[in-house]
Amino acid sequence: MTACATEPATDQHDDWSRPAGCVITVDGSYAARLACSGDSWFPERWTLDGPEPYAVPLPGNQPEEPGTEVQPMGDGRVLIRRLTDGRRHTFSLLYPTGPGTGELPLGAVECPDDGTRLRLLPPAPGGDRAYALAVGRLSSAVWLVAGGAFGPEHLAEIPGRCSGGVWLDRTGRLLALDRESDGRTKAVVVDLGRDGEVSPLLQIAADSDDRLLLADPDSGLLLIRSDAPCPGDVGRLGWGVLGSTLPVRFPECLRVAADYAMTPFTIEPGQVLTPESCGVGLRIDGPAGSWGGVWRPADRHVRHLAAPEGWLAGAGLWTRDGVLRLPYATETVPCGVAAWAVPGEASAPADTGDTSPGDPVPDGAARAFAEPSEPDPPEPVASRPVPLQQAPLAGRMASR
Repeated sequence: MTACATEPATDQHDDWSRPAGCVITVDGSYAARLACSGDSWFPERWTLDGPEPYAVPLPGNQPEEPGTEVQPMGDGRVLIRRLTDGRRHTFSLLYPTGPGTGELPLGAVECPDDGTRLRLLPPAPGGDRAYALAVGRLSSAVWLVAGGAFGPEHLAEIPGRCSGGVWLDRTGRLLALDRESDGRTKAVVVDLGRDGEVSPLLQIAADSDDRLLLADPDSGLLLIRSDAPCPGDVGRLGWGVLGSTLPVRFPECLRVAADYAMTPFTIEPGQVLTPESCGVGLRIDGPAGSWGGVWRPADRHVRHLAAPEGWLAGAGLWTRDGVLRLPYATETVPCGVAAWAVPGEASAPADTGDTSPGDPVPDGAARAFAEPSEPDPPEPVASRPVPLQQAPLAGRMASR
């Protein structure tokens, strides 16, 4: 069991030791990050829903540790998680007040077991609640750490070691986690509205590792990483549809060379019941650096985008009006957002960028990917389809 005890509030990704980068609310109104000035780290809130983005520093009485986590809330406050004494995780809400920073303590979660690690889960829909995942040696626990009535609340205990964290609905009830058990990793769903009831989500093959990376509640599009196409490999990117009986597909255009990595970070919202037309924002890393990409399930190629200088790599948001927004920070522009209006159907070949002049895509973009002429690999025979089995979305799936 994950032994974590809660302490009430008083008046007074997964690299757990490095800043988590920029975190954006689900609606795109705010972002937060741990910024650096010299050797000192401090929280910073970005406001993104105005005419121009701007940053507000929220320094405390002393510099933060690099492993401190921050997360924006829907009302503009910033949640901060600090680790003290090696086992005690304290939570507070930060907000600007005059020339200083106001801080509202929320309480703490105590993890007596040295092997237990705790981190914030991705922002929940609605922006009024925040959750954390405590991973122990034998089980994992989901905690409500902001938005509850009496400080942190233990919500669910899941057998096995969990990672990831993807919200499947717009109410913040259904949370998908990647659970390691018996030497295999499978995505499961935790229903926070049913006392943490756990249901299987992904089982592409009995002996495969199947992880959920992203999900879009509007269309049901799921982005998956699995070694089912190539057992023993690090895993291929694939896609499926929540509730569909069709197998997961692994497009050849999403396969990259061994010294490259590709990670989806945002899905175009608002494409109700049309997952094939959803745009997916990609972060591509290689020897030449990092850049962005756009792909749609209906396409057979990736469109490359030169990332802005100072991109907070892996952070970004696709708006409902078809604009991909990437936050960046430089010495001259401490708070900036680059935007691309991406057409509904990509037309650029896979080895070119759709960028402004002077912003070339790295030379490695072309050779990072498989030749477009190669056929897609055979679809693995799934012992179970992608749907949520019998539980929480049965009514919704029936209406598709």
